Amino acid sequence: MEFWRRKKEKEKARNWFLRNGSLFLEQHIADCNGISNPIRIFSFHQIKKATNNFDPKSCISDNRIPLLTWYKGSIEGRSYSIKKSRQLVGTEPYNDIVLSAQVSNNYRFLNDRGSVGRRAAPLLPWNVHNVLLDKNGTAKLSDLSEAVTLPEGKPWIEEPRLFGTMGYIDPIYGLTGIVTEYSDVYSFGILIMLVLLMGKPAYLAGLNSPLSPKMFLFDYVKYVQERGEAVEFGGDSNDMKPGQMKMFLELALRCCEEKNEDRPKMILVAKEIKLIEQALLEDGQT
Repeated sequence: MEFWRRKKEKEKARNWFLRNGSLFLEQHIADCNGISNPIRIFSFHQIKKATNNFDPKSCISDNRIPLLTWYKGSIEGRSYSIKKSRQLVGTEPYNDIVLSAQVSNNYRFLNDRGSVGRRAAPLLPWNVHNVLLDKNGTAKLSDLSEAVTLPEGKPWIEEPRLFGTMGYIDPIYGLTGIVTEYSDVYSFGILIMLVLLMGKPAYLAGLNSPLSPKMFLFDYVKYVQERGEAVEFGGDSNDMKPGQMKMFLELALRCCEEKNEDRPKMILVAKEIKLIEQALLEDGQT
């Protein structure tokens, strides 16, 4: 009986592997126009060993992330962040892996995003819970399962189902279901504000304000400014001077303008961040 049970389990695992592998390859090849980057694949046994059988002590996420748990582990002497989904929905896991492979080459990704006429790059999930920091403080963007890729040569796409986290979603997308590159810019602006105003959620509930008992972070910042009050930055200065933090806040507010035409393109956002960063380095040398 034990022999047949194990054989049945192996057969089931093999079928799942074939199904998942074929779905992944189909989506990966379609997304990369037939040009595929090699992806390292680990066995479930390796992952269980790396996380000590998903020991809670290896967990690096919290309960605010509803459908997945992050673990830290080491495989063959290299550290990894390992994501375990609590629930699989449709093809989202494959979308996550495919787009992760696409953006893994940072140079190519930045060129794709910053050039007109090149193949489309994905609009990314700029959620603070999707940003992981390594031991050197380098940011790693994770969970691309809900990222959207605009077709080549098309500036927008209609998504009938609303994806994303309340507070990060572009209001235009929320009202019309239309996703553009500026939807990406809006969400990134919210992420900048969250970093600057540490402790403030993207969606504020129960705020004592004449605007609404519930409001978004962008509305809160604008409301404070219109009252002539200074926006209080959370935590320490993160080695930035107040003037530089204000520059980041002004950039974030431009990213979250009501109309698309009033928002900067992402490539311009990246260039402005570089300028602010350069100013920070120059101030540190004087």
